[in-house]
Amino acid sequence: MAASPVRDAIWARALGLPPGLRSSSLLPWPGIAEVSEALRLRPEARLVDLACGRGGYGIEVARRSGARLLGVDFSEVALAQARRGSAGVLAEGRAEFRAGTLVATGLPDAAADALMCVDAVQFADPPLAALTEIRRVLRPGGRVAVTCWELTGPPDDRVPARLHVVHLHRDLTAAGFTDVRVEQRPGWREAERGLWQEMVAVEAGTDEALRSAQSEGRRTLATFDALRRVVATATAP
Repeated sequence: MAASPVRDAIWARALGLPPGLRSSSLLPWPGIAEVSEALRLRPEARLVDLACGRGGYGIEVARRSGARLLGVDFSEVALAQARRGSAGVLAEGRAEFRAGTLVATGLPDAAADALMCVDAVQFADPPLAALTEIRRVLRPGGRVAVTCWELTGPPDDRVPARLHVVHLHRDLTAAGFTDVRVEQRPGWREAERGLWQEMVAVEAGTDEALRSAQSEGRRTLATFDALRRVVATATAP
């Protein structure tokens, strides 16, 4: 997705995002404040935004905290947009974006003071592999914040299989983290419902990004109550 003005406008309106914040995830504006607070960042700390997408969330957290940002994503298209999006928001040299994956970031051990992973850990196979990689790149005492979804009940075959195996408390603990907390965010979930309802109702025309979002929206709304919205935080010992 290089550009989709209609899709982006719906996304920003439903999630309460300010103009210019490039989002490819579903974290609403109040969630950015929660993630930023949970990471306990100090000025000049090194923040890694893993699976950063177009960079908007990490850029905003770095702007608020004064941290130095390193965004990692597999998509060169997204990384190019993230680089453009950081210009004029963060001072020159305060943000870097490079290619990497959830399970192979390419970063050295203990390279980060804090790490955020927004709505993406489920794409690792399995998610525990991503959390183990996160543990490796965090310094002792470093904080992690992960947002995702978990099943509310028995598996529903209509829900993507990758979400069936998400269990953040179990896997963060297995990865070696301490002070693990996983909390539900129903308000975030309701913002998503509004987003998808608005998305599927518009005329997509030839906008491929919007058509793709509409397809995702129909699938999501069909199984909406099968998932709960969660945020997990933990500390690297």
